[in-house]
Amino acid sequence: MALLGAAALLIIPVAGHGSQLLAFPQASLEEETSIRSASYRVMLSPIREADNEVRAEQSVRLAVEGSGRLYLLEPGASRDNARRWYLEQLQAMNASILFHCEGRRCGRSNVWANQVFDQSTLYGRDADQDYLVAGFEDDSGRRWLVVLYTITRGNQREYLWLERLELSDDAIVPGLDGAVGRLSGPMIVPWEGDISISVEWDVETRRQIREKAQDPDSRIVLAGFTALGSDETVEQALERSQKAVQTMSDLLDRSGISRSRHIIRNLGPLVRIESPGRPPNRIEILIVAPPEGGRNIE
Repeated sequence: MALLGAAALLIIPVAGHGSQLLAFPQASLEEETSIRSASYRVMLSPIREADNEVRAEQSVRLAVEGSGRLYLLEPGASRDNARRWYLEQLQAMNASILFHCEGRRCGRSNVWANQVFDQSTLYGRDADQDYLVAGFEDDSGRRWLVVLYTITRGNQREYLWLERLELSDDAIVPGLDGAVGRLSGPMIVPWEGDISISVEWDVETRRQIREKAQDPDSRIVLAGFTALGSDETVEQALERSQKAVQTMSDLLDRSGISRSRHIIRNLGPLVRIESPGRPPNRIEILIVAPPEGGRNIE
């Protein structure tokens, strides 16, 4: 068993330049399995077992090639931190979250462990599990899926299962194909404040936006979100998120991305998306490339 320390991070090759996953440093690699299949099933909804079969409202069978890795988290590490570690990298790769669930909403842990992943070690408490599927296209145009599952066993040990799967050229994945190829993001920008708004606009996010918005005919969609405070009205919450999204628009305009290209949508507390990596107070930025042979219409 090789313990992964901060000074010796295991790099999981996923794609070309700038598209690699660093393994969570507070974990040890327990097992690695090669995955190569012309009909590999990926779950895109909660699962259940019926008549000794795994049922899911949404799943796809794909031609894939890749690997699955089982990690044991060190004592003191947490599943939340491990999940956040990978989500931050996926966000930097401009990945789309195709499905996510937590706890009992995912279905029974023993079904995930024994029938989906064929890893009995992943059998744990139904309330202490989460599952996520993300997809992205790398710099060379290859498409990838990342499957992430974490669980706490009855003995309090915590495990992580990570699959990275390269898709065949003709594979069709809901949420990853078609017009979605023109969409980049969302990039998540947290914000805080009331009268004065402060946004956490880091260097990497700025780089991604500049890179994706180079085409002058592309559009930048800014969606503002917030949580509804216990002592405020819906109108007050919407006013706060409107200030935040307008602040973001002003920053982009001053950075050279004209406000004439911005599409602002203030959603405030009206739309709830339960997903890791999305704080309640946030701005989601989506870059929309123009259609082939044309321009985005105002």
